[in-house]
Amino acid sequence: MANELDYRPKSLLVTGMKLLALGLAAAAAGLGLTDERATPDLSGAVAWLNSPPITDQSLRGKVVLVDFWTYSCINSLREMAYVGAWAAKYKDAGLVVIGVHTPEFSFEKDRANVEWALPFYKVTYPVPMDNNYAIWNAFTNNYWPADYFMDGKGVVRHHHFGEGDYEQSERIIQQMLKDNGAKNVPTGYVGATGTGYELPPSDDVRTSETYVGTRRPDHMDQSGLIGDWDRGAEAGVLQSAPGALVFQFHARDVNLVMGANGKPVHFKVTIDGAAPGDGHGVDVAPDGTGEVREPRMYQLIRQKGRIQDRTLRIQFFDPGVATYSFTFG
Repeated sequence: MANELDYRPKSLLVTGMKLLALGLAAAAAGLGLTDERATPDLSGAVAWLNSPPITDQSLRGKVVLVDFWTYSCINSLREMAYVGAWAAKYKDAGLVVIGVHTPEFSFEKDRANVEWALPFYKVTYPVPMDNNYAIWNAFTNNYWPADYFMDGKGVVRHHHFGEGDYEQSERIIQQMLKDNGAKNVPTGYVGATGTGYELPPSDDVRTSETYVGTRRPDHMDQSGLIGDWDRGAEAGVLQSAPGALVFQFHARDVNLVMGANGKPVHFKVTIDGAAPGDGHGVDVAPDGTGEVREPRMYQLIRQKGRIQDRTLRIQFFDPGVATYSFTFG
């Protein structure tokens, strides 16, 4: 049977199509969607994990979210709870998520470390290892995390830097999938999904990320290192035990990126001179004890109740621990 629209005057059909196009354009404009640029080159990765290599040409006709992250970054980890949920929720509607892993620290260039991190953080979508910053530079990116939204024509329509605005990002995914012709696009929005590393930060964080190594201008004062430390550009490495780091902070959470030289390193955390108790982090027992094994971010403190100025001390009982940066939440 012929569609009843076929019997309408051609002028009405054209007018209807124009109105539909204007409506879609208005909806896109309301979400901040514009034609920013063509999708940059995705080649240059030293390896692809969870997937064979993907080219930008093979993505034509699909809506794509490219998320820049690195596995020791608390900002990336907190956002990943949403990115992973979007990948699962919109997969059948045609969304492709690519998590470009661009390392901040040298140990994040090691394939074995990244392969360990993917199941630990429940990352199942394709991950190119961007060790040489080839994809990062192609996107002229400067942030972890950073999200770029591409339509089926291979055009970047939106970007978002840093954490937050998750509902807006999900609206954009839904609109772009509909514009691409997807049917039965899921509705609603993903909420905060976790209680561990991925818990959103508190509203009262007054201490900024602080590096132990000397490469960055925002590195910790030498007085915070107690014992025999070899302090390099990326990290401070404890040469002989015992040794300690002392740091004053104002935040709910305290995280420290650490690694060990092949052997476990035992440590104990105190807050204002006492064991953390129910204010301990994911990687610390209530009595403050913990163990460094793989190089990654370790959550030391998650305070309960009122946030105030505190003094953290972490004492190490074995040599060889490498300490990189404090982050907060």
